[in-house]
Amino acid sequence: MSARILVVDDIPANVKLLEARLSAEYFDVVTASNGKQALEIALRAECDIVLLDVMMPDMDGFEVCRRLKSDPATHFIPVVMVTALDSPADRVRGLEAGADDFLTKPVSDVVLIARVRSLTRLKMMTDELRMRAITSHEIGIQSPEREAVTDQGKGGRILLVDDRPASYERLAAMLTEEHSVDVEPNPAEALFHAADGNYDLLIVSLGLENYDGLRLCSQARSLERTRHVPILAIADADNSSRLLRGLEIGVNDYLLRPVDKNELLARVRTQVRKRRYTDHLRDNVQNSIEAAITDALTGLHNRRYMESHLVTLAEQAGVRGKPLALMVLDIDYFKSINDSYGHDAGDDVLREFAVRIRKSIRGIDLACRFGGEEFVIVMPETDMHVAGVVAERLRKSIAGEPFTIEKGAKRIDVTISIGIATLDRKGEPIAAVLKRADQALYRAKRDGRNRVVLDAA
Repeated sequence: MSARILVVDDIPANVKLLEARLSAEYFDVVTASNGKQALEIALRAECDIVLLDVMMPDMDGFEVCRRLKSDPATHFIPVVMVTALDSPADRVRGLEAGADDFLTKPVSDVVLIARVRSLTRLKMMTDELRMRAITSHEIGIQSPEREAVTDQGKGGRILLVDDRPASYERLAAMLTEEHSVDVEPNPAEALFHAADGNYDLLIVSLGLENYDGLRLCSQARSLERTRHVPILAIADADNSSRLLRGLEIGVNDYLLRPVDKNELLARVRTQVRKRRYTDHLRDNVQNSIEAAITDALTGLHNRRYMESHLVTLAEQAGVRGKPLALMVLDIDYFKSINDSYGHDAGDDVLREFAVRIRKSIRGIDLACRFGGEEFVIVMPETDMHVAGVVAERLRKSIAGEPFTIEKGAKRIDVTISIGIATLDRKGEPIAAVLKRADQALYRAKRDGRNRVVLDAA
């Protein structure tokens, strides 16, 4: 696992020590001796993780971290503060500045490398989502970065898995000041509870009486519905080896007992913010995929999707020896609707037309807006007779009830013409079938419109 680590410290000996440790594990290391240099390097996207000293002249580590996390261009870069400061108040201050972790010097090599590897995995996942979501900006979907930097990380839904009443009652009391908390004292039921609860964070005690907490964490990571839920582990101070193992299997963060309330809340806020940010990224990716294949006005698939998908459907029909029908539809005199009532009215007609199409076809049929007022319906496993029956039913549903325009102020009559062709010639290109359906549509319009014409070829 390769990553570029930025080490920020004003003491050269400290820099050299961290650089040697990380290089030995095959990480690429860049260095900065002050906060200004660190911000410049991060802004140029030249690092994956920042290891940041707190005590520096001019600009301390807290301020550097705040600036990194408040800038949409750098807020997603993990920051680990490495410092001699070791009081709970110092840790909370670092976490509230946005740090992903706060390690106290001297840091053991094992702990340092485990934490860096864990954050590297998370950073790689986030980078992949961000890369796939870049096209969202081009199609007008709002980027989640600006919302993320203002998110306070409060109001999360948390599942606490702990089978000791004295422990979970105390933890729940702390957490409910800022979040909604469910307690699951039965670890055997926790995974089912987590899968059904749409939680922002899973907090797991590693000191469960008759259950392996790390196994529960591993199972949560392997289950699709809980794979992306952050996990915060809580362990006793002598359980460091289990905590390191937890980081390897996907635990996002940890706390040692006795739990400091302010540190708990600060670490939970960090994980809730990350959860929301990655959820926004995934939503953007999904929205961008849908936008690429969907007509924005009607909600039907667009021509681009139809042309790529149609080839696959035709191949499947050929392999299975099943018929495939293509229906080309055109709204009659659509230009006169736009000319008489305006383009907003035309859009109202197109939207309602799409609704009626959906009601008239099966789930396996593919309905697309081909362009303008022309639509295509692809009907797998459908012969000419059945396609003709469906087309006639659709024609009647359009002509039989006026369309509402101008927010309900007016109702106008609309009719359609339909041409149908089927793929029944061995080896015929699907484009040729589409052309025959289009020619049938032309005959329907030539013969007076508001009718269905079957290809006679």
